[in-house]
Order: sequence, then structure tokens, then C-alpha cells
Amino acid sequence: MTVTAGVVSLVSPARDARLGRAELWSQVKPGSLYGALHRLEDEGLIRPLRTERDGALPARTVYEITAEGTRELRALRDEAFTEFELKPHPVDLALAVSADLDREVLRGYVEDRIAVLAARELQFDHQLDRRWPDQSTADDLIVAHAKMRIQTEIAWHKKVLTDIDKLEAR
Repeated sequence: MTVTAGVVSLVSPARDARLGRAELWSQVKPGSLYGALHRLEDEGLIRPLRTERDGALPARTVYEITAEGTRELRALRDEAFTEFELKPHPVDLALAVSADLDREVLRGYVEDRIAVLAARELQFDHQLDRRWPDQSTADDLIVAHAKMRIQTEIAWHKKVLTDIDKLEAR
């Protein structure tokens, strides 16, 4: 996906989402991009500008953000910069009700979570190693933010492992 002066160009939304690291800043999965585009169009936030075809490649639709889309995007941006919400994480509830679990089983769960988080951290390292041509400082900061969040999660899980024997058994 390419965004230039309010125009969004898509060759393959799924491919472009992977390349654009959309998962870092949105909850739109690559497989649902077409649905998201249709919803944005239905809501009047974007409109097709033109369709292009380059040789035997699939046709590409170029979308343009509307004035209403620009207003909505700015409102979302302002909301993101001014509001902070610390949402409860499901693992916190799982830990709170883990008193009936054997400590070794709980330890295994936590170690498995650390392994998954560490693997995800490596994926971010590889993303930083594989820069794409128009990668910006903002892109680098978004990846760094995600990586730091994962590192914090790993540190917390290691603390759980350290304190696991202090948890009360019921």
C-alpha cells in the first residue's frame, strides 16, 4: 500500500499490508483489507480514483481519501495522542485465578509465553534488518515501540517466574 498526497495505491492489499507492517499500527489483518476498503468507501472516507494495470500484473485500484476521511483520520490521530488507556490483559486474569494450578504447570505456561514473545521479538529484529525503500523514521519508531513493549512483557513474565513460588495456593 502506498499513500501519497491523500492517494492510496494498492496492488495486492495482503502483500502490501505485510510489506507496510500494518499490523504494527492497526488491527486490520491482511486478509480483511478488501472488506476494510469497502467499509471505508461505504462510509465516504475514501473513493476510487482510478484503476491501473501494468502489463500482465493484476489491476490496481488507486483510492483517494475524501475530505471526510481526512477529518476522521485527524480525529483518530488526535485521540491517539491525547488519550491513554491501560487495558487489562487476559494473562493477568489467568494469573489471578491460577491458585489451583500445579506450580510446575503454571511455570510451563509462563515459559511458553516467554518463548513466544522472544520469537516475536526476533521477528521485529528481522523487520529492522530488512528495511524497505521508503521506510521512514516514523516506521522505525513504530517497530521500536512494538519491540520495547515485547521486551517489557518478557521482563514481566520473568518476574512471574521468579515470584511463582510466592503465589498463594488455595
